[in-house]
Amino acid sequence: MKRFHVHMAVKDLAKSVRFYSTLFAAEPSVIKEDYAKWMLEDPPVNFAISNRGHAEGVNHLGFQVDSGEELVSLKNQLQSADAALVEQSAEACCYAKSDKYWVTDPAGVAWETFHTLSSVPVYGEDTHLLIEPAACCVPVKAAASESCCVPAEATKKSSCCAA
Repeated sequence: MKRFHVHMAVKDLAKSVRFYSTLFAAEPSVIKEDYAKWMLEDPPVNFAISNRGHAEGVNHLGFQVDSGEELVSLKNQLQSADAALVEQSAEACCYAKSDKYWVTDPAGVAWETFHTLSSVPVYGEDTHLLIEPAACCVPVKAAASESCCVPAEATKKSSCCAA
């Protein structure tokens, strides 16, 4: 099953948690000091918010899948779309360890496709955030072979999530 994913950057996490909990008529399934996530069933959405210094608004969109096989299928679709693909394996980000593929659509919107492997106790402090001002949020490998979940590849094209 695919689950639509939306990640929003917010200024006031507590206020946003109250708002979205009311909107969704559900409490977050994950809540941390800088992050909250709702795993909604109707419609099936993984909706996450964080206040980690990014511009407020939509940070990225994506699809979460239940298996590695589904992820490979999505990877093949992304490659067919002729988009530059960034691959991440067992990446620690957003309090989860996931295999991921990232692309940027023609409008500069970052899309993440991922399969969550496990939860982890940190947001992703062992990774580097590579967002430049006026950059879009698609990951790039850091010089030290590390990367994170909200970076930039086609960064000089848009300002969808400038830091």
